[in-house]
Amino acid sequence: MASTYPLEIVHAARWVKANPNVKGDAAVKAVENQPWDTSVKSLVAFPQILEPMNDKIDWTQKLGDAFLAQQKDVFAAVQRLRAHAKESGNLKSNEQQNVIVEQAPAGSAQTIVKIEPANPQVIYVPAYDPTVVYGAWSYPAYPPYYWPPYPAYYPGYYPGAALATGFAFGIGIAAAGAIFSDCNSCWGGGDVNINVDKAANINRNFDRSKVQGQGGRWQHDASHRQGVAYRDNATRDKFAGQSPRASTRDQYRGRGDAGNRPGTNDRAGAGNRAATADRSAGANRGASNRAGGDVNRVSSGDRRGGYSGGRDNAFNGVGTSGRTTQRNFDRGSSSMRGSGVNRPSGGGGMRGGGGFRGGRR
Repeated sequence: MASTYPLEIVHAARWVKANPNVKGDAAVKAVENQPWDTSVKSLVAFPQILEPMNDKIDWTQKLGDAFLAQQKDVFAAVQRLRAHAKESGNLKSNEQQNVIVEQAPAGSAQTIVKIEPANPQVIYVPAYDPTVVYGAWSYPAYPPYYWPPYPAYYPGYYPGAALATGFAFGIGIAAAGAIFSDCNSCWGGGDVNINVDKAANINRNFDRSKVQGQGGRWQHDASHRQGVAYRDNATRDKFAGQSPRASTRDQYRGRGDAGNRPGTNDRAGAGNRAATADRSAGANRGASNRAGGDVNRVSSGDRRGGYSGGRDNAFNGVGTSGRTTQRNFDRGSSSMRGSGVNRPSGGGGMRGGGGFRGGRR
């Protein structure tokens, strides 16, 4: 969910870097008044997730775009990979987690593999090497992304060391309050269920009606996208119209009611002047077009020239956004890359620990 708001990920990562001693549920409480989405606020409790998401912001944006465009396919892919890990003997219950296997729901041939924290009050975030955990990779043309664990969060690991068992668990985090969503009851349907009470505890501005009106299912909020372009036209058309930012800007600039300003047509002789009338109409047309332009500017990067063609694959290509927003977005993400984190040393690219576990899933 949080990956669909990449610019807010950058803001949250900056906050964590500036407040390294505020941890777990206390960190979530400290950002209560920040204007970020609830899913982003919850991640400040897990810097070992948030930091690589920010350092690899291009990957994060691709993940979010894939989730928005093909949510059910993403969930199905997660289940396939969990099944591979389980069959390979690398995904099992231990002192950090419980692994539960359930029969496929009616109408589905896919077995459901659930992962829950062994202690609901303590969350352990794993990092793992996908080439070890999943066994032989089924898609050699698309090798898995991977980045090594960040040593600061995984005691005993050091740069260049291999994960002998494929897994590394970080220090347990007392952050049960940061978990407000649940996939366990919805794996077959491809949705995320939201606990509105927990979400409201994280975000005092949380709008319960948006979730309750959708049967408790998570809904993407375009207002938190902050101008970052969507990957494709279909996603843009689905969400871009939700954002109130364009109309808000026009009202701030005095355009919203330009056609209704008192006295415009009461000036002596103004109503009889054809040129003046035409200019007035033209001004109204311009204001209207500018308002629409501001809405569409969110996704101006979806022009054909900026889209990486090829077959329709949720994990290929990502659009660029409007010039100003994207420049700010890129500057924000690049400023966080000076953290001294070692880059992956070859082949695999990067993967964010894959599981990002927490709560019932």
